[in-house]
Amino acid sequence: MPCGRLPTMDRKAAYDIERMISTSSKVQYDLWPLEEIDPKKAKFPCCLVWTPLPVVSWLAPFIGHVGICREDGAILDFSGSNFVNIDDFAFGAPAKFLQLDRKKCCFPRNLAGHTCKNGYRHADYGPAITWDDALLLSMHNFEHRTYNLFTCNSYLFVANCLNRLCYDGSMDWNMVNLAVLFLFKAHWVDAMSVIRSFLPFIVVLCLGVTLVGWPFLIGLFSFSLLLVAWYLLGTYCFKNILEY
Repeated sequence: MPCGRLPTMDRKAAYDIERMISTSSKVQYDLWPLEEIDPKKAKFPCCLVWTPLPVVSWLAPFIGHVGICREDGAILDFSGSNFVNIDDFAFGAPAKFLQLDRKKCCFPRNLAGHTCKNGYRHADYGPAITWDDALLLSMHNFEHRTYNLFTCNSYLFVANCLNRLCYDGSMDWNMVNLAVLFLFKAHWVDAMSVIRSFLPFIVVLCLGVTLVGWPFLIGLFSFSLLLVAWYLLGTYCFKNILEY
C-alpha cells in the first residue's frame, strides 16, 4: 500500500462517519412544519398582515396598519408608544396576508454561519437564530420607542424584523418596499375584507364630491401625493427621519 493512503475500507468508514455528522447537523437545524393559516382564529404563521387604519385609510386606502406573525401564528404589531401588541391585532382583524418562506432567512449560529451576503453588517445589526427570536429582539427594541404615524410606525417595526432576519438576502427593508409588497403580492382574507377596506374610502369620496365638488378630489389627491412624497423622501433621501 502506498505511503500516506488509507485502505479502501478505512476511507469508506471515514466517509460514512463524515456524512452521518453532516446529516445529523442538518436535521438539527431543520425548520419544523407550520400549522395551517386560520383567519377565524387570527392565526397566520410566519405571515405579514395588513388591516385598514381608521381615518387614514379612508383618505388613502393604500396606507394601513401592519404586523408580523410568530411561528405559532400569533400577530405582533407596534401600535403605540413603548408597546407591541401580541396576539391582539390593533384596528381589527387582518384584511390581507402574505406568508413568508423561512428558508429565505439567515439564521447564523456564528459569524461563519451566515448564509446571506451581509455577514458583518447582519452581525452588527443583531441577527437571530430562529424566526421567533428575531421578532422578540425587534419587539424589545420597539418597546422603548415613541409611536408616530409619520416617523415611527408599524411598517418600521416589520421592516426591522425582516432586516434582522435578512429576509431574501436583503437588509434594506423599509416602509416603501413593504407597502409595494403588500400591494402586489399579499392575498385578501375574504370578500368582506375587500369591502371594509374600500367602502369607507368610496363613501368619503362620494360625499366629498357631492358636497364640495372637484376641489375635494384635488385636495384628496394632494393629501395622498404628499403622504407618498414624505415616506419616499424619509426612506431614500433623509434616512435619519424614519426610525428603522
